[in-house]
Amino acid sequence: MLVVAALIISGHDAAAQGTATIYSLSVAVYRAGSMVKGLFQGRWGIDLLAVTAICSTAIVGEYIASLVIVLMLTGGEALEDFAHGRATKELRALLERTPRIAHREESGGLVEDVGVESVARGDILLVKPAETVPVDGRLLSDVGTFDESALTGESLPAERLAGDLLLSGSVNGADAIRMVATASAGDSQYSQIVALVREAAASRAPTVRLADRYAVPFTLVAFVLAGAAWWLSHDPVRFVEVLVVATPCPLLIAAPVAFLAGTSRAAKAGIIIKNAGTLEQLSRVKTAVFDKTGTLTQGRPVLTGIRLSAAAGLSKNELLQLAASAEQYSSHIFAASVIAAARERSLPLLPATNASEHATNGVAADVGTRRVVVGKPAFVEENTAGFESAPLEGGQLAVYVGVEGKFAGTLIMSDPLRANAVETLTELRRLGVAQTMLLTGDASSTAHHIAETAGIGNVQAECLPSDKVATVAALTVRPVMMVGDGVNDAPVLAAADVGIAMGAKGATAASESADVVIMLDDLSRAAFAVDIGQHTMRIARTSIWTGILLSLGLMAVATLGVIPAVAGALLQEFVDLATILNALRALGPRLASARSRAVGPAFSSARAHPQVQNSGPGHASE
Repeated sequence: MLVVAALIISGHDAAAQGTATIYSLSVAVYRAGSMVKGLFQGRWGIDLLAVTAICSTAIVGEYIASLVIVLMLTGGEALEDFAHGRATKELRALLERTPRIAHREESGGLVEDVGVESVARGDILLVKPAETVPVDGRLLSDVGTFDESALTGESLPAERLAGDLLLSGSVNGADAIRMVATASAGDSQYSQIVALVREAAASRAPTVRLADRYAVPFTLVAFVLAGAAWWLSHDPVRFVEVLVVATPCPLLIAAPVAFLAGTSRAAKAGIIIKNAGTLEQLSRVKTAVFDKTGTLTQGRPVLTGIRLSAAAGLSKNELLQLAASAEQYSSHIFAASVIAAARERSLPLLPATNASEHATNGVAADVGTRRVVVGKPAFVEENTAGFESAPLEGGQLAVYVGVEGKFAGTLIMSDPLRANAVETLTELRRLGVAQTMLLTGDASSTAHHIAETAGIGNVQAECLPSDKVATVAALTVRPVMMVGDGVNDAPVLAAADVGIAMGAKGATAASESADVVIMLDDLSRAAFAVDIGQHTMRIARTSIWTGILLSLGLMAVATLGVIPAVAGALLQEFVDLATILNALRALGPRLASARSRAVGPAFSSARAHPQVQNSGPGHASE
């Protein structure tokens, strides 16, 4: 364009025309190649009309008009590519987390570091504290505690005894353990998760561009009017004049601008939408599937109640203070929760001596002049008199406390449902989501309790990653939106029509596999994303129809021969401007719905709901 303008200013009109014609026809040839390729793939897009308009204007000498068409064509595509967002490298986080080294016991008791791909069935391996289990195997040590949240979504540590199955990808606890490999690295659970993500991402159907759906009828109408104008006037220039105002710039520009505005609005709300196709899928979601731990629930145990023994002679705060003081010397996940509960009540931790942790069972310590034991029921019952088992409701678990050889009371723990979970589900139903489902690796009783509290009727529990993928694939009411976090959710997020990752807590693997990443720890943003998708698509369609109707009006006038080609190209610019201004409305909220404006941030102050939690292993009651 700059070269042509310079040639025109310097008085070299012939050179300007030649340069513009060569450039325009080169673009037309390139577009024709893409058009033919698309036709063989069954895609009837808008390229035919654009190529014809460029070629015809160049042939009849209207080279400025042809350059304007080329400019708007390439500009619209650039906007669309930008609206799709930056490309992400799927599986990067999964591959970075994949175990690479194993500690293999050789003859003579020596331990050698080997590549995990060298591990064979029957090899004896040492897994050090906080290391990832490299391959599937069975535990040889008497007992071990493992964080399996990356595989099952369960936030609570799992206790395994000698002979129990260990899954690759789980993280060892505070003590080194020995295990025997039962599978090679390629056949182990973690590698299967990586393969599932690859397969699910590759099998996802491509999204048809919104503009392509209007292209065929618009193109046919444009050719009919242009052909009629040529036939009636016997002037081929008339054909060009009609096609110039019929160029598909509104189709090319309207949707990308609206998508860009919608994704920008989402980003300001902490919602990263990776591509324009996702916005369209969000607008049509009919089934919403949720993971439990860390998605519907907060993902960390909290104290919800204290039950005192009649013979304890302690207040609730005294019991909590003593338990938290002893728990200072425990590495168990519940220890941190008990200590946090004491600090929330401004209870100072007392110094403790002679502390000893009994792996996976509990801790004992002298707190001041009192001997305190905290942990599982069997451990506390063994060390106290008058033990009483606590009745628990669905989703609850218990940490038992003994003081001076007597049973003192119980700390009731749970993983609370997010305060805005119920409102989020209600908002999704208002937005047209017909079905909701809870899909989790947790125990069935806990999953059903969470679902009942949240208002979800369809539940599938005790799922492995492959089970989740199969369940989502079998759902018939589509599109399906899956909301989750963690490595265990990566395959199902990739398999769903729309995968939404709660990425605020660093769930990088899930974020890489998802179409949408919520950067704030706020479940309501999932409903907000659906609302943005619907609002954006509504504006995109309105913008497209605005451009189509204005173009049809100009075409009708152009058939009379009163709009020269260059003037028609400039008038088309006003059509484009109107289309862009309308599409930019996607940056703002839906004025007609005050409730939709409140979807995201307003939920942060929603009323609290009943607290619920998984039952799980550890030094609490199961």
